[in-house]
Amino acid sequence: MSSQTHFFVPIFFLIFLTTTLTYASTTPKTQTLNTNPNPPQIQYINPKLPQRAFTSSKKYEGSSNLVHLRYHMGPVLSSSPINIYLIWYGNWPNAHKQTIKHFLLSLSSTSAPSPSVSDWWNTLSLYTDQTGANVSRTVLIAGEHSDIRYSHGTQLTRLSMQEVISNAVKSAPFPVDHKNGIFLILTSQDVTVQDFCRAVCGFHYFTFPSMVGYTMPYAWIGNSAKQCPEVCAYPFAIPGYMAGGGPGALTPPNGDVGIDGMISVIAHELAELSSNPLVNAWYAGEDPTAPTEIGDLCEGLYGSGGGGGYIGQVMKGRDGMSFNMNGIRNRRFLVQWIWSPVLKACTGPNKLD
Repeated sequence: MSSQTHFFVPIFFLIFLTTTLTYASTTPKTQTLNTNPNPPQIQYINPKLPQRAFTSSKKYEGSSNLVHLRYHMGPVLSSSPINIYLIWYGNWPNAHKQTIKHFLLSLSSTSAPSPSVSDWWNTLSLYTDQTGANVSRTVLIAGEHSDIRYSHGTQLTRLSMQEVISNAVKSAPFPVDHKNGIFLILTSQDVTVQDFCRAVCGFHYFTFPSMVGYTMPYAWIGNSAKQCPEVCAYPFAIPGYMAGGGPGALTPPNGDVGIDGMISVIAHELAELSSNPLVNAWYAGEDPTAPTEIGDLCEGLYGSGGGGGYIGQVMKGRDGMSFNMNGIRNRRFLVQWIWSPVLKACTGPNKLD
Protein backbone atom coordinates (compact mmCIF):
# COMPACT_ATOMS: atom_id res chain seq x y z
CA MET A 1 0.00 0.00 0.00
CA SER A 2 1.39 3.40 -0.94
CA SER A 3 2.32 5.78 1.83
CA GLN A 4 0.96 8.68 -0.19
CA THR A 5 -2.64 9.76 0.22
CA HIS A 6 -4.69 10.15 -2.88
CA PHE A 7 -7.99 10.73 -4.61
CA PHE A 8 -9.20 7.20 -5.27
CA VAL A 9 -10.78 6.24 -8.56
CA PRO A 10 -14.48 6.10 -7.62
CA ILE A 11 -15.05 2.49 -8.64
CA PHE A 12 -17.30 1.77 -5.67
CA PHE A 13 -20.04 4.11 -6.73
CA LEU A 14 -19.71 3.26 -10.41
CA ILE A 15 -20.36 -0.36 -9.52
CA PHE A 16 -23.41 0.71 -7.55
CA LEU A 17 -24.69 2.64 -10.52
CA THR A 18 -24.69 -0.44 -12.69
CA THR A 19 -27.30 -1.93 -10.38
CA THR A 20 -29.57 1.10 -10.85
CA LEU A 21 -29.55 1.33 -14.64
CA THR A 22 -32.85 -0.51 -15.00
CA TYR A 23 -34.55 1.99 -12.73
CA ALA A 24 -32.87 4.98 -14.41
CA SER A 25 -33.96 3.87 -17.84
CA THR A 26 -37.60 4.06 -16.84
CA THR A 27 -37.46 7.51 -15.24
CA PRO A 28 -36.65 10.96 -16.63
CA LYS A 29 -32.94 11.61 -17.00
CA THR A 30 -33.36 15.14 -15.66
CA GLN A 31 -35.61 16.12 -12.82
CA THR A 32 -36.31 19.75 -12.02
CA LEU A 33 -37.45 20.37 -8.49
CA ASN A 34 -39.52 23.29 -7.30
CA THR A 35 -37.05 25.16 -5.12
CA ASN A 36 -38.25 28.75 -5.55
CA PRO A 37 -37.21 31.44 -5.13
CA ASN A 38 -34.32 31.00 -7.61
CA PRO A 39 -32.82 33.29 -10.24
CA PRO A 40 -34.85 32.73 -13.43
CA GLN A 41 -31.75 31.78 -15.40
CA ILE A 42 -30.90 28.90 -13.02
CA GLN A 43 -32.74 25.70 -12.26
CA TYR A 44 -31.88 23.04 -9.71
CA ILE A 45 -31.46 19.62 -11.25
CA ASN A 46 -30.54 16.17 -10.14
CA PRO A 47 -29.93 13.98 -13.18
CA LYS A 48 -29.20 10.86 -11.16
CA LEU A 49 -31.66 11.09 -8.30
CA PRO A 50 -34.96 9.21 -8.19
CA GLN A 51 -37.69 11.31 -6.59
CA ARG A 52 -38.11 8.77 -3.80
CA ALA A 53 -34.60 9.58 -2.54
CA PHE A 54 -35.79 12.86 -1.04
CA THR A 55 -37.34 12.64 2.40
CA SER A 56 -38.65 15.37 4.64
CA SER A 57 -35.04 16.14 5.52
CA LYS A 58 -32.45 16.79 2.84
CA LYS A 59 -29.74 17.69 5.29
CA TYR A 60 -26.04 16.94 5.01
CA GLU A 61 -25.87 13.72 3.06
CA GLY A 62 -23.14 11.28 3.93
CA SER A 63 -23.52 11.44 7.70
CA SER A 64 -22.89 8.18 9.50
CA ASN A 65 -22.21 7.02 13.01
CA LEU A 66 -19.68 4.63 11.48
CA VAL A 67 -17.33 7.44 10.44
CA HIS A 68 -14.63 8.08 13.03
CA LEU A 69 -12.60 11.02 11.78
CA ARG A 70 -9.93 11.68 14.39
CA TYR A 71 -7.18 14.20 15.00
CA HIS A 72 -3.70 12.69 15.30
CA MET A 73 -1.83 15.70 16.79
CA GLY A 74 -0.12 16.89 13.60
CA PRO A 75 -0.26 20.42 12.10
CA VAL A 76 -2.80 21.87 9.68
CA LEU A 77 -2.05 24.61 7.16
CA SER A 78 -2.73 27.50 9.51
CA SER A 79 -0.25 30.06 8.18
CA SER A 80 -1.90 33.02 6.51
CA PRO A 81 -1.81 33.15 3.61
CA ILE A 82 -1.34 29.63 2.28
CA ASN A 83 1.10 30.22 -0.58
CA ILE A 84 0.53 27.97 -3.60
CA TYR A 85 3.46 27.40 -5.94
CA LEU A 86 2.12 26.12 -9.23
CA ILE A 87 4.13 23.80 -11.43
CA TRP A 88 2.63 23.40 -14.91
CA TYR A 89 4.19 20.24 -16.29
CA GLY A 90 3.87 19.73 -20.02
CA ASN A 91 1.87 21.58 -22.64
CA TRP A 92 -0.69 23.90 -21.02
CA PRO A 93 -2.88 26.25 -23.10
CA ASN A 94 -3.33 29.64 -21.44
CA ALA A 95 -7.11 29.23 -21.40
CA HIS A 96 -6.80 26.07 -19.30
CA LYS A 97 -4.37 27.78 -16.93
CA GLN A 98 -6.75 30.69 -16.48
CA THR A 99 -9.70 28.46 -15.58
CA ILE A 100 -7.68 26.66 -12.91
CA LYS A 101 -6.17 29.87 -11.52
CA HIS A 102 -9.59 31.48 -11.32
CA PHE A 103 -10.73 28.54 -9.21
CA LEU A 104 -7.72 28.82 -6.90
CA LEU A 105 -8.20 32.57 -6.51
CA SER A 106 -11.88 31.97 -5.74
CA LEU A 107 -11.00 29.99 -2.61
CA SER A 108 -10.58 33.10 -0.47
CA SER A 109 -12.41 35.72 -2.55
CA THR A 110 -15.60 37.17 -1.14
CA SER A 111 -16.71 38.72 -4.44
CA ALA A 112 -18.53 35.68 -5.85
CA PRO A 113 -22.25 35.23 -5.10
CA SER A 114 -23.40 32.35 -2.93
CA PRO A 115 -23.13 29.44 -3.15
CA SER A 116 -19.47 30.23 -3.67
CA VAL A 117 -16.09 28.52 -3.74
CA SER A 118 -15.06 30.56 -0.69
CA ASP A 119 -18.16 29.31 1.16
CA TRP A 120 -16.91 25.80 0.38
CA TRP A 121 -13.41 26.64 1.69
CA ASN A 122 -14.86 28.04 4.91
CA THR A 123 -15.60 24.45 5.98
CA LEU A 124 -11.83 23.85 5.86
CA SER A 125 -11.28 26.67 8.34
CA LEU A 126 -13.19 24.63 10.94
CA TYR A 127 -10.25 22.23 11.21
CA THR A 128 -7.74 23.05 13.94
CA ASP A 129 -4.49 21.67 15.31
CA GLN A 130 -3.38 21.10 18.90
CA THR A 131 -2.47 24.79 19.28
CA GLY A 132 -6.00 25.83 18.36
CA ALA A 133 -4.91 27.27 15.03
CA ASN A 134 -7.41 26.90 12.17
CA VAL A 135 -6.76 26.14 8.53
CA SER A 136 -6.19 29.55 6.96
CA ARG A 137 -9.05 31.18 5.06
CA THR A 138 -6.58 33.00 2.79
CA VAL A 139 -5.04 31.25 -0.22
CA LEU A 140 -2.69 32.92 -2.72
CA ILE A 141 -0.89 31.92 -5.88
CA ALA A 142 2.64 32.88 -4.83
CA GLY A 143 4.49 31.69 -7.92
CA GLU A 144 4.31 29.69 -11.13
CA HIS A 145 6.77 27.59 -13.08
CA SER A 146 6.14 26.07 -16.50
CA ASP A 147 8.04 22.88 -17.31
CA ILE A 148 7.24 22.98 -21.02
CA ARG A 149 10.20 20.79 -21.94
CA TYR A 150 8.93 17.81 -19.93
CA SER A 151 12.14 17.75 -17.86
CA HIS A 152 11.48 14.17 -16.70
CA GLY A 153 9.68 12.85 -19.75
CA THR A 154 6.03 12.04 -20.28
CA GLN A 155 5.94 9.06 -17.92
CA LEU A 156 6.26 10.02 -14.26
CA THR A 157 6.42 7.98 -11.07
CA ARG A 158 5.63 9.09 -7.54
CA LEU A 159 9.34 9.38 -6.86
CA SER A 160 10.10 11.34 -10.03
CA MET A 161 7.38 13.80 -8.97
CA GLN A 162 9.84 14.93 -6.29
CA GLU A 163 12.46 15.41 -9.00
CA VAL A 164 10.02 17.57 -10.96
CA ILE A 165 9.61 19.73 -7.85
CA SER A 166 13.37 19.89 -7.30
CA ASN A 167 13.88 20.99 -10.90
CA ALA A 168 11.23 23.68 -10.50
CA VAL A 169 12.81 24.98 -7.30
CA LYS A 170 16.16 25.34 -9.07
CA SER A 171 14.65 26.87 -12.22
CA ALA A 172 11.79 28.99 -10.97
CA PRO A 173 12.35 32.75 -10.90
CA PHE A 174 10.76 33.16 -7.48
CA PRO A 175 11.71 32.39 -3.87
CA VAL A 176 9.81 29.60 -2.17
CA ASP A 177 8.53 30.09 1.36
CA HIS A 178 8.79 26.46 2.37
CA LYS A 179 7.41 27.11 5.87
CA ASN A 180 4.14 28.61 4.65
CA GLY A 181 3.65 27.13 1.22
CA ILE A 182 2.59 24.13 -0.82
CA PHE A 183 3.45 22.89 -4.29
CA LEU A 184 0.66 22.09 -6.73
CA ILE A 185 1.92 20.00 -9.67
CA LEU A 186 -0.47 19.78 -12.61
CA THR A 187 0.36 17.48 -15.52
CA SER A 188 -1.01 17.95 -19.03
CA GLN A 189 -3.21 15.41 -20.78
CA ASP A 190 -0.29 13.76 -22.61
CA VAL A 191 1.57 12.87 -19.40
CA THR A 192 1.08 9.51 -17.71
CA VAL A 193 1.69 9.11 -13.98
CA GLN A 194 2.14 5.99 -11.89
CA ASP A 195 -1.31 4.64 -10.88
CA PHE A 196 -3.13 7.45 -12.75
CA CYS A 197 -6.56 6.29 -13.97
CA ARG A 198 -5.96 2.79 -12.66
CA ALA A 199 -6.03 3.67 -8.96
CA VAL A 200 -5.80 7.46 -8.48
CA CYS A 201 -6.78 10.77 -10.05
CA GLY A 202 -4.49 12.76 -7.77
CA PHE A 203 -2.52 12.47 -4.55
CA HIS A 204 -0.76 14.56 -1.94
CA TYR A 205 2.31 14.03 0.22
CA PHE A 206 5.37 16.05 1.24
CA THR A 207 8.82 16.58 -0.23
CA PHE A 208 11.96 14.79 0.95
CA PRO A 209 14.82 17.03 2.15
CA SER A 210 17.28 14.69 0.42
CA MET A 211 15.64 15.47 -2.94
CA VAL A 212 14.21 18.97 -2.65
CA GLY A 213 16.17 20.45 0.25
CA TYR A 214 13.32 20.73 2.74
CA THR A 215 10.00 19.21 3.74
CA MET A 216 7.01 20.90 2.13
CA PRO A 217 3.51 19.58 1.36
CA TYR A 218 2.56 19.07 -2.27
CA ALA A 219 -0.28 17.73 -4.36
CA TRP A 220 -0.39 16.34 -7.87
CA ILE A 221 -3.39 16.19 -10.20
CA GLY A 222 -3.45 15.08 -13.84
CA ASN A 223 -5.60 16.08 -16.79
CA SER A 224 -7.56 12.94 -17.64
CA ALA A 225 -9.15 14.23 -20.87
CA LYS A 226 -7.35 11.78 -23.17
CA GLN A 227 -6.66 8.96 -20.73
CA CYS A 228 -9.68 8.32 -18.51
CA PRO A 229 -12.28 11.12 -18.39
CA GLU A 230 -15.00 8.62 -17.49
CA VAL A 231 -13.03 7.84 -14.32
CA CYS A 232 -11.39 11.10 -13.24
CA ALA A 233 -13.76 13.63 -14.84
CA TYR A 234 -17.05 11.97 -13.85
CA PRO A 235 -19.86 13.15 -14.08
CA PHE A 236 -18.78 15.14 -17.16
CA ALA A 237 -17.93 11.84 -18.84
CA ILE A 238 -19.50 8.46 -18.13
CA PRO A 239 -18.26 4.88 -18.57
CA GLY A 240 -19.27 3.09 -21.75
CA TYR A 241 -21.26 0.47 -19.88
CA MET A 242 -23.58 3.21 -18.60
CA ALA A 243 -24.51 4.44 -22.07
CA GLY A 244 -28.03 3.75 -23.30
CA GLY A 245 -30.52 4.03 -20.46
CA GLY A 246 -28.06 5.21 -17.83
CA PRO A 247 -27.72 8.78 -16.56
CA GLY A 248 -26.23 11.13 -19.12
CA ALA A 249 -23.05 13.10 -18.68
CA LEU A 250 -23.34 16.64 -17.33
CA THR A 251 -22.14 19.62 -19.37
CA PRO A 252 -18.95 21.07 -17.83
CA PRO A 253 -19.41 24.67 -16.61
CA ASN A 254 -16.19 25.91 -18.25
CA GLY A 255 -16.58 23.96 -21.45
CA ASP A 256 -13.79 21.42 -21.00
CA VAL A 257 -14.33 17.92 -19.61
CA GLY A 258 -10.71 17.41 -18.61
CA ILE A 259 -10.21 20.79 -16.91
CA ASP A 260 -13.59 20.91 -15.17
CA GLY A 261 -13.08 17.36 -13.93
CA MET A 262 -9.59 18.26 -12.81
CA ILE A 263 -10.82 21.21 -10.74
CA SER A 264 -12.92 18.97 -8.48
CA VAL A 265 -9.90 16.72 -7.91
CA ILE A 266 -7.75 19.78 -7.18
CA ALA A 267 -10.32 20.85 -4.59
CA HIS A 268 -10.34 17.34 -3.10
CA GLU A 269 -6.56 17.28 -2.75
CA LEU A 270 -6.26 20.83 -1.42
CA ALA A 271 -8.87 20.07 1.24
CA GLU A 272 -6.94 17.01 2.40
CA LEU A 273 -3.55 18.71 2.09
CA SER A 274 -4.76 21.59 4.27
CA SER A 275 -6.22 19.37 6.99
CA ASN A 276 -3.58 16.64 6.85
CA PRO A 277 -0.40 18.13 5.29
CA LEU A 278 2.12 15.75 6.86
CA VAL A 279 -0.28 12.78 7.04
CA ASN A 280 -0.49 12.99 10.83
CA ALA A 281 -3.44 15.31 11.45
CA TRP A 282 -7.09 14.70 10.41
CA TYR A 283 -8.08 11.34 8.98
CA ALA A 284 -10.19 8.25 9.67
CA GLY A 285 -8.83 4.75 9.99
CA GLU A 286 -5.91 3.32 11.92
CA ASP A 287 -3.36 3.08 9.12
CA PRO A 288 -1.54 6.38 8.41
CA THR A 289 -0.13 4.89 5.19
CA ALA A 290 -3.67 4.56 3.83
CA PRO A 291 -5.76 7.23 5.58
CA THR A 292 -9.36 8.04 4.76
CA GLU A 293 -9.39 11.80 4.63
CA ILE A 294 -12.05 14.53 4.55
CA GLY A 295 -12.35 14.42 0.76
CA ASP A 296 -12.46 10.63 0.59
CA LEU A 297 -15.42 10.55 2.97
CA CYS A 298 -17.52 12.61 0.54
CA GLU A 299 -16.24 11.41 -2.81
CA GLY A 300 -18.96 11.52 -5.46
CA LEU A 301 -21.22 13.91 -3.49
CA TYR A 302 -22.03 17.28 -5.05
CA GLY A 303 -25.39 18.21 -3.56
CA SER A 304 -28.33 17.42 -1.32
CA GLY A 305 -29.91 14.01 -1.78
CA GLY A 306 -26.61 12.49 -2.88
CA GLY A 307 -25.12 9.21 -1.79
CA GLY A 308 -24.86 5.62 -2.94
CA GLY A 309 -23.73 6.64 -6.40
CA TYR A 310 -26.02 9.66 -6.83
CA ILE A 311 -24.17 12.98 -7.09
CA GLY A 312 -26.98 14.93 -5.45
CA GLN A 313 -28.84 18.05 -6.50
CA VAL A 314 -26.84 20.58 -8.53
CA MET A 315 -27.68 23.63 -10.64
CA LYS A 316 -27.95 24.18 -14.36
CA GLY A 317 -27.72 27.56 -16.03
CA ARG A 318 -29.66 28.71 -19.05
CA ASP A 319 -26.64 27.69 -21.13
CA GLY A 320 -27.18 24.07 -20.01
CA MET A 321 -23.95 23.87 -18.03
CA SER A 322 -24.02 22.19 -14.61
CA PHE A 323 -22.41 23.60 -11.47
CA ASN A 324 -22.81 23.83 -7.70
CA MET A 325 -20.81 26.92 -6.78
CA ASN A 326 -19.72 30.29 -8.12
CA GLY A 327 -16.23 31.72 -8.47
CA ILE A 328 -14.62 35.00 -9.42
CA ARG A 329 -15.16 36.63 -12.82
CA ASN A 330 -18.52 34.92 -13.26
CA ARG A 331 -16.91 31.48 -13.25
CA ARG A 332 -18.93 28.45 -12.19
CA PHE A 333 -17.57 25.15 -10.92
CA LEU A 334 -18.79 21.69 -9.97
CA VAL A 335 -16.85 20.65 -6.88
CA GLN A 336 -17.37 17.69 -4.56
CA TRP A 337 -18.46 18.22 -0.97
CA ILE A 338 -16.17 17.72 2.03
CA TRP A 339 -16.59 16.44 5.56
CA SER A 340 -17.48 18.98 8.25
CA PRO A 341 -15.99 18.35 11.71
CA VAL A 342 -18.88 20.30 13.25
CA LEU A 343 -21.79 18.68 11.41
CA LYS A 344 -19.98 15.32 11.28
CA ALA A 345 -21.30 14.89 7.76
CA CYS A 346 -20.59 15.87 4.18
CA THR A 347 -21.62 19.40 3.30
CA GLY A 348 -21.29 22.06 0.65
CA PRO A 349 -22.42 25.64 0.04
CA ASN A 350 -25.29 24.49 -2.21
CA LYS A 351 -26.98 22.36 0.44
CA LEU A 352 -30.74 22.79 0.52
CA ASP A 353 -31.16 23.00 4.32
